[in-house]
Amino acid sequence: MERQTAEREAREESRASADGSPGHAAGNGPAPDDDPVRFSTISGRPIRERYGPDQLEGDEAVRIGEPGSFPFTRGPYESMYRGRTWTMRQFAGFGTVEETNERFRYLLDHGQTGLSTAFDMPTLMGYDSDHPRSLGEVGREGVAVDTLDDMERLFEGIPLGEVSTSMTINAPAAMLLAFYVLVAERQGFRPDQLAGTIQTDILKEYIAQKEWCFPIDPAMRLVTDMVEYCTREMPKWHPISISGYHIREAGATAAQELAFTLKNGFTYVEHAIERGLDVDEFAPRLSFFFNAHIDFFEEIAKYRAARRIWAHEMKETYGATRPEAMRLRFHTQTAGVSLTAQQPLNNIVRTAIEALAGVLGGTQSLHTNSFDEALALPTEEAVRVALRTQQIISHETGVANTVDPLGGSWFVESLTDELEADARAYFRKIDELGGMVEAIRQNYPQREIGDAAFRYQMELEDEQRVVVGVNRHQQDEEELEILHIDPALEGKQLERLEKTKAARSSSEVEARLDDLRKAAEAEGNLMYPIIEASRALATEGEMITALQDVFGTYTETPVF
Repeated sequence: MERQTAEREAREESRASADGSPGHAAGNGPAPDDDPVRFSTISGRPIRERYGPDQLEGDEAVRIGEPGSFPFTRGPYESMYRGRTWTMRQFAGFGTVEETNERFRYLLDHGQTGLSTAFDMPTLMGYDSDHPRSLGEVGREGVAVDTLDDMERLFEGIPLGEVSTSMTINAPAAMLLAFYVLVAERQGFRPDQLAGTIQTDILKEYIAQKEWCFPIDPAMRLVTDMVEYCTREMPKWHPISISGYHIREAGATAAQELAFTLKNGFTYVEHAIERGLDVDEFAPRLSFFFNAHIDFFEEIAKYRAARRIWAHEMKETYGATRPEAMRLRFHTQTAGVSLTAQQPLNNIVRTAIEALAGVLGGTQSLHTNSFDEALALPTEEAVRVALRTQQIISHETGVANTVDPLGGSWFVESLTDELEADARAYFRKIDELGGMVEAIRQNYPQREIGDAAFRYQMELEDEQRVVVGVNRHQQDEEELEILHIDPALEGKQLERLEKTKAARSSSEVEARLDDLRKAAEAEGNLMYPIIEASRALATEGEMITALQDVFGTYTETPVF
């Protein structure tokens, strides 16, 4: 805290000596080259006045490579969007399963090409809707899913063998995947026919999002169980979406998002190899989820650096031999933290720029945030504008007509090199601490992110960085129509859960939950008893509690 206070005082002193002009406002000639904020990326990376070949080292053509070839800097596939446009996957979920199913159908009817499911806070935390801690939160930030019957209604009329689905859930991911597999079974589809992704990235929960159910070690066991199960049973499914998005939303810089996300990924790889899995078999099923923030070129460089680092490490450190096992593929979501409640229509512009960065950086799927999300869950109109943003980029701008159109740019290539170097410096520090799990226990990434978030906030408050409508160009606000969740929907969900519990066989549920506890005490793969408990209509919360009886719970050590 003393260092943070000193940094702020230094900035204030610098402002006071700058002719009383915050940020060296335009109109008084060019700003001095040593302005530490204006001429830097949003993460604080200094930007040179101009870039040329002297910024690059070595044989550039060899170092960068070709699209679709190792080290995949220029893209994971040879033809990229000339061969196949990115998946337009808008995040959706609110209220009960009926309301979300209706939103799914709306998006599919308007050209969305993949489903992405947002669950409510109780579901994310492993609580059933009737848990005391769920009161007032059911269906508020996503859809409530307690049982297999809920999941079946969520996807009613949507053939799961013919659609790609993403589910954003982590600590209870195994339970939701079991529900999904059994719904597909009811529809007549086998697990090996299902395509999609479930997030499952528990390490970033301890770092940033703070939604956990178990201590770190048993949580990592459960993640590895899911990787093993999907490798055997669901070859088209991605069992982990290694997520930098929430790390960035917590205040991380681009380099921190890059480093901590990839290091989490390498940790999952190490656990799977220790389990005896073949890296060439499971690694192609790992995917990533990155943030698209507002600093256009830095984001593009971040994605290119991520592909290159992942490819080299998978080949040289973990022994992958198949290109598919070295190829990093990722989903992108535009930055929620960049959206402002002030002048929310400005968010349409921010989202478009961020989405364009994701496309130029080579994303495989994309979610564009809605302009009203700083105020509430999005309305249908806002969702439609967000989806149309992707469609305009795809069909009207021409940016998808060639592969890696910014490849070879002195500026972009230099930023790519710098981000890779920064990430590797973080890798070395984390290794010195004993690896990512131990670094998390010591709160290292949490402190780094907290410091970065503090610096950025001070720059905003000092008006060294400008956010239009917030600390510059403000105006009186007009009231915007937003989406309101009917409080009665919570009662509807509670009534459905009560009926499910009344109709099921209590003895069967207890038997399957006991099987789950015994499996947790042993060393077998937990996905199979979780599927059987789900089939008996055990709730998500009941299965979580059964595992907590064996694993215990987790309490974070505060960071000051």
